[in-house]
Amino acid sequence: MSSEDELIKYILENYKNIATIGFSKDPSKPAHQVPKFLLSKGYNVYPVNPSADEILGRKSYKSLLEIPDKIDVVEVFRPSSEVPKIVDEVLERVKQKGDVKVIWLQEGIRNDEAAEKARKAGLIVIQDRCMYKEYMKKIGKVENPPPVSKIE
Repeated sequence: MSSEDELIKYILENYKNIATIGFSKDPSKPAHQVPKFLLSKGYNVYPVNPSADEILGRKSYKSLLEIPDKIDVVEVFRPSSEVPKIVDEVLERVKQKGDVKVIWLQEGIRNDEAAEKARKAGLIVIQDRCMYKEYMKKIGKVENPPPVSKIE
């Protein structure tokens, strides 16, 4: 197990408050299915989606800065090109509230420059990894998890 794998397991076991930027209203999308899965596993998931008032019965926030509760992880379902702006918002939140520990860029999302900026500010950054798949592998001990769309 690599040190990143150990770090991911630590994050999944210890950080339970997750703000999901790009939490989709569309139940067919991974950006809806993954946060829904995390909710089913006892995580507190906060939707961040400016076009929704509520997703899965949870208040949706227009921005990360609006969430009043403590946030440990910012999970990102947005294009890689938007990551620098998101990192800036996370760093602003850290300055204001001092809470975020991890920026998690979902599978297919990567921005090395923005990730380095976040790391230099003391944050853990996971790039191009699916929280659902990592949970299933590291916590559920499932080597080849089924697609998230196949679980309920």
